Amino acid sequence: MIGRRQELNLQFLQIIDALLLAVAFWAAHTIRYLGPVWGIFDGYIDDFRSFQWILIVLVPFGPLTLENYGFYEHPSRKTVGKSLAQLGRSALIVGLIIAAGAYFLKKDVASRAVMPLFAVMGGIALLVRERVTLARYRHRVKSGVLRESVVLVGTKADNFAFRNAFSPEQVMEIVVAQEIDILSQPVDALIAALHEHSVGRVLFVGGHSEMGRLNEYIGACETEGVEAWLSADFIRTSIARPEFDAFGSRPMLVFRAAPSVSWALMAKHLADRAIALVLLIFLALPFLIIALAIKFTSPGPVIFRQARGGKNGRPFTIYKFRTMVTDAEMQRDELQRMNQMQGPVFKVNRDPRVTKVGKFLRKSSLDELPQIWNVLKGDMSLVGPRPLPIYEVEKFETTAQRRRLSMKPGITCLWQISGRSNITSFDRWVALDLEYIDNWSLWLDAKILLRTFPVVLFGFGAK
Repeated sequence: MIGRRQELNLQFLQIIDALLLAVAFWAAHTIRYLGPVWGIFDGYIDDFRSFQWILIVLVPFGPLTLENYGFYEHPSRKTVGKSLAQLGRSALIVGLIIAAGAYFLKKDVASRAVMPLFAVMGGIALLVRERVTLARYRHRVKSGVLRESVVLVGTKADNFAFRNAFSPEQVMEIVVAQEIDILSQPVDALIAALHEHSVGRVLFVGGHSEMGRLNEYIGACETEGVEAWLSADFIRTSIARPEFDAFGSRPMLVFRAAPSVSWALMAKHLADRAIALVLLIFLALPFLIIALAIKFTSPGPVIFRQARGGKNGRPFTIYKFRTMVTDAEMQRDELQRMNQMQGPVFKVNRDPRVTKVGKFLRKSSLDELPQIWNVLKGDMSLVGPRPLPIYEVEKFETTAQRRRLSMKPGITCLWQISGRSNITSFDRWVALDLEYIDNWSLWLDAKILLRTFPVVLFGFGAK
């Protein structure tokens, strides 16, 4: 399966799995609820209404977590053991989300037996669904239902290379009915092939030098009512991933070097703001204590505001608890000779501009707390490349340094948990940011957040 068909199939499987999880949870509760009657459990529990809030977590987050761990990759490429490992990791994350929901929403899970029962029943249901899907897929391939005839159009070399690059699934699903040499055969040869083989799709694999002729051939497909698929691998990129999109009514082939719009990215944005709102409420008292400590120990405002470079370099105002004297910005040029960072970034260990309270706030990273407001506003994320002052962004010299701006900046990041100020090379800092961007996932965000707590608690790398 290719492209849009694969996307629709994924969404269909996710809906099925969400329903299976809901049914498995209801069945687990029913078994525990009727357990005392059957003599397999002691003590009665509340009816299902008290557990319905858990479904709000299971239905959306279950399939998203499974997708994040690769559960929906083609089942023919996986063993049962790999599927079980993916299910186990997903169950752990969903369990943590449910535990967090119970804590923050003050919900009481009266029976702990329901969740283990659900984990077993849900896991079995998902595994059986996957094996049934695989069996059905193999049957449909064997019976010829999934076999699709296509015509290849390109140079002889391009056609040969394209066929040799078929994946095992494509080999089973695709039959190349005929190959058309775009250099030596006229468009009439394509029309004759369409009529002879009754194909529904033509794959154009020619290079950019044949663009003029490709336009004529694609026009023939349009007239015949046959889909025309244009390969764009003649555009060589080392990082950006090609995707199809539309600009109004104009079709566009897009090359993205950062995560594109997806359910996972939307979940990240929603989680950012939800967690930020909860944190602002719970941290109201610490905010007040820190504000009073700053106000009574040094003159000047409590909150430090500065223009920083956000996503794609767009300026925004960042908020931090003030840790320096009020004229700190004016003293920066005088301290330039003490800069311990290589590159456009300015960092000074034992900065003389830092106040006594500010030193503690920096060591404990408490000065970063007002950035939770930036997260709630949408300027920042909980996890992402650290935003730099505009005057430092303007000094970026390489494309790699600019590419770190392709994702929304965050409060914590790989640099934050890898030594922070102990990393004196800006290139190393950038490499960590690009590693995050190129490998982004919800699970990576969760790991960074979990590793941030001990770093903040013990002040590793903070200066």
